[in-house]
Amino acid sequence: MGRSYYERLTALDSSFLLLEKRNSPLHVASTLTFEAEPLRTPEGGIDAERIKQHMASELHRIPRYRQKIRWIPFTSRPVWVDDDRFNIEYHVRHTSLPRPGTDEQLKRLSARIMEQPLDPSRPLWETWIVEGLDGDRFGLISKVHHCMIDGVSGVDLLKILLSPTPEVHEVAKPRFLPRRSPSPFELWRDEMLRRALLPLQLANGVRGLLTEAEDARRETFARLRSAADMLGTTLSMAPDTPLNEPVSPHRRFDWLTMDLDDVKQVRRAFGCSINDVVLAVVTGAMQRFLERRQVNPASVDFKVMSPVSVRTAEQQGTLGNQVSAWILELPLDEVDPREQIRVIQARTNELKEKRSAVGATVLTEAAEWGSSTLLALGARNVSRVLPFNLVVTNVPGPQFPMYMLGAKLLRTYPLVPLVDNMGLGLAQMSYDGKLCWGFNADYDLLPDLPAIVRATGDAFEELRGIAASGYRLSSDGDEASASDDSTPLQVVAKGTS
Repeated sequence: MGRSYYERLTALDSSFLLLEKRNSPLHVASTLTFEAEPLRTPEGGIDAERIKQHMASELHRIPRYRQKIRWIPFTSRPVWVDDDRFNIEYHVRHTSLPRPGTDEQLKRLSARIMEQPLDPSRPLWETWIVEGLDGDRFGLISKVHHCMIDGVSGVDLLKILLSPTPEVHEVAKPRFLPRRSPSPFELWRDEMLRRALLPLQLANGVRGLLTEAEDARRETFARLRSAADMLGTTLSMAPDTPLNEPVSPHRRFDWLTMDLDDVKQVRRAFGCSINDVVLAVVTGAMQRFLERRQVNPASVDFKVMSPVSVRTAEQQGTLGNQVSAWILELPLDEVDPREQIRVIQARTNELKEKRSAVGATVLTEAAEWGSSTLLALGARNVSRVLPFNLVVTNVPGPQFPMYMLGAKLLRTYPLVPLVDNMGLGLAQMSYDGKLCWGFNADYDLLPDLPAIVRATGDAFEELRGIAASGYRLSSDGDEASASDDSTPLQVVAKGTS
């Protein structure tokens, strides 16, 4: 009998399992659309079997896709073990829309698939092939548990399964030989030994931190101050809004597409980052939404949580979560979009200077040393004291066409999961000159989700109109105006009508 094999989950990865509830499954997902012709069958359908075999041939590059969760006895700590009953047929599904299927039907199907929890006794992912879509397209609905990937590793995963060229190269599928899983006693014994050695490991970790810092005192102080700032932020509850009520198990999903060149023009006009532009668009959208719900936006200290990747160059291509977070208040009390974006830029610059993302990372690292029981209690109760109203995550994707077996990827609309008391999540992914927005919403809290999508498009068009008029923010912070003969840009934001 060979040696047993397993991998411990980090505290951050574990928290996504512990935080999950029946009404709030914590998988990330996306709906992708492809050109259909290269994968069309003689009968007019999509060659799902070929797609399935293609994915199976690449799984040796994604070991986590053939692993499942085991729990260490008497603890709240999970580990990864190889699934000795892995079956690709379970994970890759095939379905169809009634022809000709519309985007609205694909959105509804996506919501139904995305709201269903993944089976915790199997590897935590599913892919649905959806044929019958109009416009000579087919869809792919992918969902992967958040304990396996974050946004950046999700893009890395996309690059493994897709190709930058339409040429098809058949790859032999290596044989999968699952490694022996440990017994419950082995897992418990190893965990007890790990805990016994924690004081020594902690001392080594502190010495490493002091050695790596060029100025140990300054670096340590900065990290501790950032952690204290982040802890102070997380202890303050976000205000009540129509978005922040207990969520049901059911979802609505919608999307919006923007031209990335137009987003970059706004960025250049205001001298800010693309993430600042996204947050300014969300500010305008939330103002419109709250007014629609007869809430005065100026009376709400509306806070968003924006994940920040801390993945190093050495960690590129690996799964798991290497992410920290910013929490900042949106200037819903400002009416002028130009002032909104100024305030947002000032606040994000302040977060960078305070190294707030580092602070969140320090707290996450501290959880590695803490009690698994405390970690479980903290994760299960965090939604009761959410320090933010909304999650807004923006992930850069490849800016060139990608292909699956010759079929060109057209769009990819991401989904960020909801937690209890947070009825809306916004995710953006840039791909091949487009910025694709995914709107994940609770079914009961947001029956007017299409209005939020339209409000997002309207908020962006307002900013784009200012940029197109020749507005520029000079290097000293003053406004400048170009000549009056600037050519206005064509409206390209497309939402739900």
